Amino acid sequence: MTTFLIILSLLSLLFLLLLNRFNSGQKKIKNEWNTSSIKPFGDFGSTKKLEIIPIIDWLTKSNEFIGEPGVSYLIKTDKTSILFDVGYNKEGESPSPFQHNMEKLEIGTDDFDTVFISHNHLDHVGGMRNQKKKTFSLGNNAIDLSEKEIFTPIPMTYQNKSSQCNPEPFALKNGVASIGSISNFDFFMGRIDEQSIAVNVEGKGIVIIVGCGHQGLKRIIERTESLFNEPIYGIIGGLHYPVTDSRIKIAGIKMQKFLGTCREPWNPYLPSDVEENIAFLKARQPKLVAVSAHDSCDASLDAFRAAFPTEYRDIVVGERIVIS
Repeated sequence: MTTFLIILSLLSLLFLLLLNRFNSGQKKIKNEWNTSSIKPFGDFGSTKKLEIIPIIDWLTKSNEFIGEPGVSYLIKTDKTSILFDVGYNKEGESPSPFQHNMEKLEIGTDDFDTVFISHNHLDHVGGMRNQKKKTFSLGNNAIDLSEKEIFTPIPMTYQNKSSQCNPEPFALKNGVASIGSISNFDFFMGRIDEQSIAVNVEGKGIVIIVGCGHQGLKRIIERTESLFNEPIYGIIGGLHYPVTDSRIKIAGIKMQKFLGTCREPWNPYLPSDVEENIAFLKARQPKLVAVSAHDSCDASLDAFRAAFPTEYRDIVVGERIVIS
């Protein structure tokens, strides 16, 4: 009985510490957001064509590709090609799912000039070991990326090379910009700094490419609208709506319902929350909506399909999304 009481006391203390940290972190994040001064972009150029090639995501076109609860996209414009995140590689396979799919897609490291990491989470940097070391990897073996530009939302390294870290919005390439790091605070994981890409497609508007959406859809949209005069044409990527299920499970626990939501664990996302965010996005009348299945459940994806019957597209490894 004494041992039980000691364990219960320790768990209670841990819970109170986490709750206090969460409340303090959320208060700080909200203050940062409310006091931030964002200057609108001037002319940062445009691209006539935008092509997004999913390399890693949950859904695949066929069994020749490997799906996993991670993200990696190759973003191609008229003048640049950007590798957006590098997937998960949960099992530490060699070749990694990323490398396997790259080969099947006939894509090599010569096909991109820039690496853009949305945020330092295991499913976007190639595993937990990389997350802890604040680095990323394409596979188990070292791959030379010394000639690539590397942009990260927090200070990170790759093979002893420091990344370019700028938390503010900045022009990345002609017609391509980072909307800047938008922070949030998670109950278990602590502070999350995540950046997204905005591409200005000529004659259409801004396409937003998101990693996990820990920032929250509303803040992503509001930041984008404060930066650009062009309308929002579309949004592609992860938005983290694990309402009924989770792609990552440990001992049967639906981990994504509790990790990364930036809510108290007893206050998970509900279908009504998804509908509220859908209504917020729908008011912008986007022409393209593609939500990643890597961190959103099937019920949430179905809700987006129903709300955007002609605009919605699944993100599928082996199927390219082309806007021109």
